Amino acid sequence: MNKVNYYESYDEDFIESQHQDYQLKDNYQWIHHHILYIFISYLFYYFVLIIAFIYSKFYLRVTIKNKKVLRHYHSYYLYSNHTQMLGDVFDPFLICFPKKPYIICSPANLGVPVIGRLLPIGGALPIPSRLRGMKKFIESIHYHNGKKHPIVIYPEGHLWPWCTQIREFSKTSFHFPVDTNSPVFVSTTTYQKSRIFKHPKMTIYIDGPFYPQENFSKDENIQYLHDKVYEMMKERSQLSNYSYIIYQKKEMHNNE
Repeated sequence: MNKVNYYESYDEDFIESQHQDYQLKDNYQWIHHHILYIFISYLFYYFVLIIAFIYSKFYLRVTIKNKKVLRHYHSYYLYSNHTQMLGDVFDPFLICFPKKPYIICSPANLGVPVIGRLLPIGGALPIPSRLRGMKKFIESIHYHNGKKHPIVIYPEGHLWPWCTQIREFSKTSFHFPVDTNSPVFVSTTTYQKSRIFKHPKMTIYIDGPFYPQENFSKDENIQYLHDKVYEMMKERSQLSNYSYIIYQKKEMHNNE
């Protein structure tokens, strides 16, 4: 029998750690120019790529469809639904290969002992804990975009494991591609029932590109790209045919 998770709003977390309240230091650096750091980061990228291949291909059994649309693009933003704790860390490395992805994430991830300290080396861009850090954070997004690195964003914000529905999400992050006039791609994780394994297999669909429109204002383009991404995710999500975990609103449960 499938597990059912009941929720009141899309802002709920179903995976929490004891480091959920971890705060970035005021002097946190998102951009590093030291040659040793860059060299270690380069080596670490290939190490993560190997782990990503093993974990995604053999444990999650991931198939990536339409990856070829990324072939001729360098600087782009990739928006994805948020349904895997480790998969959402590793899958972008396979999707964006041979480009190194930089993934916007919660600062709570950096609070995990040992692993948390390695995440920035691997390409994690934690959201600042305080407003004062926002300027440097945004500068780092533009910096890596200018260096032709893909930027990966999970607009749903909260991890809902194995979720097959697309949750409504904020349009806040869509000012990045508008500010840099960059293409937007969509990565939608879907789930299909396995004949052998308990967990469903995963198929990830890549769609795009979607560009800011020349005749639109900044606010209109933010809304435009938000809607394009949301509609594309909703369309692709229909290709899921199995819900390992079912998500229902609490009102529905209470009325039974």
